[in-house]
Amino acid sequence: MRYKIAFALPFVDQKHLLHGHSHFAFAGWVTQVLMVMMIGWLAARSNKNIIKRYSLVLWANLLTAYSMLIIFPIQGYSLTSIICSQLSVIVFYVFAIMYWTDLNKMVPGIPGAWFKAALIFGALSSLGVYALAAMMVSKNAHQNWHLAAEYFYLHFQYNGWFFFACMGLFTAKIETMVPARVLKKIFWLFTGAFIPAYFLSVLWLHFSLPVYTIIVIAALIQLISWGWLLQSLKNKGLLYKQAFSLTARRLIALSAIALSIKLFLQAGSVIPSLSNISYGFRPIIIGYLHLVLLGVVTLFILGYIVAEKYISISGKAIPGIIIFTSGIVINEILLMTQGVTAMSYNTIPFINEALFLTAVIMFIGLVVLNVSQWGKIESLTGDPTKAVQ
Repeated sequence: MRYKIAFALPFVDQKHLLHGHSHFAFAGWVTQVLMVMMIGWLAARSNKNIIKRYSLVLWANLLTAYSMLIIFPIQGYSLTSIICSQLSVIVFYVFAIMYWTDLNKMVPGIPGAWFKAALIFGALSSLGVYALAAMMVSKNAHQNWHLAAEYFYLHFQYNGWFFFACMGLFTAKIETMVPARVLKKIFWLFTGAFIPAYFLSVLWLHFSLPVYTIIVIAALIQLISWGWLLQSLKNKGLLYKQAFSLTARRLIALSAIALSIKLFLQAGSVIPSLSNISYGFRPIIIGYLHLVLLGVVTLFILGYIVAEKYISISGKAIPGIIIFTSGIVINEILLMTQGVTAMSYNTIPFINEALFLTAVIMFIGLVVLNVSQWGKIESLTGDPTKAVQ
């Protein structure tokens, strides 16, 4: 996709390729890995071998994800691709019901509350998809409502399903370090601010003063809640080091920095002049979305995988992680720089070529990391979440 932007590739439709890219990134990468890690946590917490129960769901999710990866670049939005995306939504519904049922059979604690909220928000995100489909069928889509439905889906995926699932996994690792009452309050603050925070994405709809005030409060609550959690961990260095290896701590620290930037940007977007700028320039939106998907979510997932020893950290694994992480940082710097210069209607020479090279760097990092795991990772009693050193 980055090659197509920088160089000629006439037989490829960029818009179709973008749809395949985004659908696979959501379903085939983030959703798949979060499902696996949540199942792993549930199996460890309940002391039961429940992996086989979810095997069919995991394979079904992968099948629909790869189907969308192949069909969308070829056909774009067609009957076949829409069926595949709808099947992906149904698979998530099935997973959500199964996982919720299993959570109710135990005492999941605060992590379970995050997971339940994540499942609800993930399921509700499909309403945005249905709204978009209805507009396309009726051919009566006003631009504002089309964008509102699109941002609804993105908000409930990025800030709902992705973020709350990651917070559930993180809370599971730190719940012995922070008082339960504090973790519970932080959870409810984030949950209470979640719905109003959606309207941060659609401030161009021009809300009344009372509604706008609630939106501002929601943005501040999220920022304050995150600061409260970091403050609560400030004096828990020894316990934190015991829970996370050095590599995992560095990856999660980068994810935390990205999340902090994201929350500050959200809080800043309540200023009308800044809001108009941010939503008026596509490079800024692209940079923000990549900040969340790569900077916050992907780096956290990688850090958690390392912390749980789901991969072997030896040989070329560390260089692979460094190369991949460096690519993410460079990618975000380039995207944000592109966004800032776009505001003054200037362009950076060779920016598309630089972004293509950055994508190559990330790809090389992933290849090195995967090659480093050959012969080291295998299933234990059918458990795909366990690593053998």
